[in-house]
Amino acid sequence: MNTTKPPVYTPLRVISCEEILKIIPHRYPFLLVDKVEIVEENKFCVGTKCVTANELYFHGHFPTKPILPGVLILEAMAQTAASMMMSLPQTRGHFAYIAGINHAKFRRLVVPGDVLKLFVEVIRFKGKIGKLTGSAFVGSELAAEAEFIAAID
Repeated sequence: MNTTKPPVYTPLRVISCEEILKIIPHRYPFLLVDKVEIVEENKFCVGTKCVTANELYFHGHFPTKPILPGVLILEAMAQTAASMMMSLPQTRGHFAYIAGINHAKFRRLVVPGDVLKLFVEVIRFKGKIGKLTGSAFVGSELAAEAEFIAAID
């Protein structure tokens, strides 16, 4: 995936926040994706996370300069992928887990008021284990990128 600028895409379908709540088990304060757009079924999707000042973790990270923790950006990427993968009939009712993170890099601070776009691509999936790549952008600026190993139970 080219991470110098966000890709241009046209979604095939959209998974709303209400649907995400039916697909993955995460709830406030750990539901970190507001919408998922499927670009290529079971292959490429785009999540949206609207970052707001009243989110719980900003009270301690950092109170005088609120910054979205990098690990939560990675979790938002994983939830984006899980929403796509677990929305399929054959995986409904199963759980997806992060089994590994490689080459994580954080390039820009993410702060309240930002809209985070999470681009996730499935590189391969064999059986219950897969490799994915993700990048997070605020506007045209790269905020974070990583490779993931995912497992489905």
